[in-house]
Amino acid sequence: MSNTKNFLIIGGSSGIGKALAQQLSAAGHTVVSTSRTGSDHLTFDSIKDQLALTELPNVLDGVAYCPGTINLKPFHRLTENDFTEDFRVNVLGAVRTLQQILPFLKNSNQASVVLFSSVAVQQGMAFHGSVAAAKGAVEGLAKSLAAEWAPKIRVNVIAPSLTDTKLAEKLLATDEKKKAAAERHPLKQIGSAEDVARMAAFLLTNQSNWITGQVIHVDGGLSSVRM
Repeated sequence: MSNTKNFLIIGGSSGIGKALAQQLSAAGHTVVSTSRTGSDHLTFDSIKDQLALTELPNVLDGVAYCPGTINLKPFHRLTENDFTEDFRVNVLGAVRTLQQILPFLKNSNQASVVLFSSVAVQQGMAFHGSVAAAKGAVEGLAKSLAAEWAPKIRVNVIAPSLTDTKLAEKLLATDEKKKAAAERHPLKQIGSAEDVARMAAFLLTNQSNWITGQVIHVDGGLSSVRM
């Protein structure tokens, strides 16, 4: 029996999504990825668009929903629109995507879903009120779906710390900022897109077939280690 699987990566044109698509493809799997701008990917904005379901294989063995936000402000400066937009991208985008592709996941013998949270949900970080609220909802959604969809579909969450991607470029714009960010982590380094993608690839494939309903921290030890 072939070990080749079919995976869908939402937001696969950059950052963690791109690294994940590359890793899965290199392992011999079939990968369909989407982006809001198209190019070599299916054009898909999870908030505005219907996914082109005819472009997908009839069986999907896994999906990773990678779009996210970093909207850091003092609480008194956060508007209702800030909270709404973070929730729309991180939670409702995932909900709309999963509702559209659920029949394809059910066609698999065992499918896997990977969503993304943030270390800020568990850790508690200043200026993260809006994004932490949205990511906390992602974690709740994932655990609920893990229960509802077991045993055929597994659902897990990765909660990274600050990762060196385009989304975080303003926070890592200088060598000084990069050094300061690295020093906040017990491992004294900033995570890469490849670091996080390796965990996502593990969770999507059968190597993790006894894992569901988990929030896994890929964060340089920030959430649990004190120096």
